[in-house]
Amino acid sequence: MDYAESVQKVLLRKIQKAEQDLLQLKLDYCRFVFGLTHRARVTADGKSWLVRSVDVDSMKYAEEGGFTKPVVTGTPVDDDTSRETVSLGTGWELETVR
Repeated sequence: MDYAESVQKVLLRKIQKAEQDLLQLKLDYCRFVFGLTHRARVTADGKSWLVRSVDVDSMKYAEEGGFTKPVVTGTPVDDDTSRETVSLGTGWELETVR
């Protein structure tokens, strides 16, 4: 193995680590800023949904310095089978605990 190959492998490992760290930071941002956790309840289109996934790649830098809401996928709260998953886009609101 020559020097260039060795440097390339080290740099690729560092890039992969940085990408993993960024993903985790964006998930933390979603949790603390937007209140999104696994199985959080949100309202979209007049219905209640359980969050199944959060697309952190959909988050963009906002003009005020933060991030925009991520696109979420959810299942209807009243669907016991949880087979129907729907992309809710960014037009969701977190349900408050009563």
